[in-house]
Amino acid sequence: MGSRERVAEFLSNSGVEYDMREFDESTRSSALAAQVLGCTVPEIAKSVVFVGEATAVAVLSGDRRVALSKMQDFIGIGARVAKPDEVRERTGFPIGGVPPFPHAREILVLPDRSLTRFSHVWAAAGTPTSVFRMRTADLIGLVGRGPHDLSE
Repeated sequence: MGSRERVAEFLSNSGVEYDMREFDESTRSSALAAQVLGCTVPEIAKSVVFVGEATAVAVLSGDRRVALSKMQDFIGIGARVAKPDEVRERTGFPIGGVPPFPHAREILVLPDRSLTRFSHVWAAAGTPTSVFRMRTADLIGLVGRGPHDLSE
């Protein structure tokens, strides 16, 4: 099963409403995704993978940056942004396509409160050319924790 199909199956089984789309153009950054979708950069829920004593994915609004000191509170002093090979190995998804869920292994997923500015957000759907839109409350509910104060 491909990356996009894995996300679609998870969302279908979740029982929440969502809208998944596939594009010819890249949606691998918040700016590219917003341009293709015709929305604002802040409406993109980007996933940033961190490694430390554990692996964590911070999911935050496309116009925000993660405060490393805040991530260290969750995964230890040595927390850092994952390298491209670590992203694929730990999440099962390529950079630019990392969704908030489901991941290849147990990973701490931390939604940031910056997402709550919007009723709906767009997120990567497993590939650098696929995205899905859902209610922000549903995204946070599926993660099962948060929102947290992670952004600068």
